[in-house]
Amino acid sequence: QVQVVESGGGLVQAGGSLRLSCAVSGRTFTWYAMGWFRQAPGKAREFAAAINWSAGSTGYADSVKGRFAISRDNAKNTGDLQMYSLKPEDTAVYYCALDRTYRGRIYVPRNAAAYDYWGQGTQVTVSS
Repeated sequence: QVQVVESGGGLVQAGGSLRLSCAVSGRTFTWYAMGWFRQAPGKAREFAAAINWSAGSTGYADSVKGRFAISRDNAKNTGDLQMYSLKPEDTAVYYCALDRTYRGRIYVPRNAAAYDYWGQGTQVTVSS
């Protein structure tokens, strides 16, 4: 059993910053990638950022590029999503997800279907 737990969400004013964390416990695997997805009310879940666990290569949605930074700590089995210059449209539940399948040395999966394990999500609310 794998447990994925997000933390760090909350309420912040537009222009502010938040750091989300993702902790992975339970059965351990050699992860291929960690991704962050988000779902706003009434909208579909969308990709935000992801990181190739071994290579460290990253990918970002155009809407967050330059404002979000994803990182991971291989030894601690954790990952972070640092969010800067937050906008009201960033308001959503943010989910951390883990992918076990090898897809290439530096590839970063952006499709939610690629991910095997998901957390319950953490709410991020950005007020205007």
